[in-house]
Amino acid sequence: MALLSWRKGKVIRIEDFTPNTRRFFVEVSDTPSFDFIPGQFVTLDLPIHEKSNKRVRSYSIASWPDGGNVFELLVVLAKGGVGTTYLFNEIKVGSELTFRGAQGVFTLPKKLDNDIFFICTGTGVAPFRSMINYLYLHTIPFKNIYLVFGARTKEDILYYDELKELEKKLPNFHYHPTLSREKWDGHIGYVHPVYEELCKDRQEAVFYLCGWKNMIDDAKKKIVEMGYPGKAIHLELYG
Repeated sequence: MALLSWRKGKVIRIEDFTPNTRRFFVEVSDTPSFDFIPGQFVTLDLPIHEKSNKRVRSYSIASWPDGGNVFELLVVLAKGGVGTTYLFNEIKVGSELTFRGAQGVFTLPKKLDNDIFFICTGTGVAPFRSMINYLYLHTIPFKNIYLVFGARTKEDILYYDELKELEKKLPNFHYHPTLSREKWDGHIGYVHPVYEELCKDRQEAVFYLCGWKNMIDDAKKKIVEMGYPGKAIHLELYG
């Protein structure tokens, strides 16, 4: 498959989300309508190295296709991360970004006839937020979707109010945030016991994993141990 050409986008809004997470809203310069499939990502070419292959950084699109030409990126400031440090320190409203995309196959199947588990940590929630809002806005039927989102503290839960509201509007959407370092009235601990309990009846299901490598590696192992085939697992690795 041929690589997509590089394009230009202008940052029109930046919002601090948590102490180390920001939302970047990018307007695509060459089209009035930027189309993509929920779950896809864009690749940025950042001026952080003389070698082109060391300049690229990819981020899932956190918004959903709405007919307009603005998309949202959700970025966490990674310790020692050259790319995210550049985005946080150098990119301002009005800055231009060079990007390629949208691309990627981390997308929903055409038939949503099995239970679907979205399992994520941190900014790994971005593609799932895109998918869920798209399903809601287009009234696309699905069986059950379970979003299991792991964070350290409640302050670190991204899009909490929005997803709680969507849970009220979508009867078959079930939102399960869990905290590993703070007690509250919801799930406590890591994501794995949450989806293991939800799958105790071993119903037909597919699993979408998005986040850091350690979480994904552990989840893949546990899901297979529960008896699900490897082909039921789809993943998007961060970092």
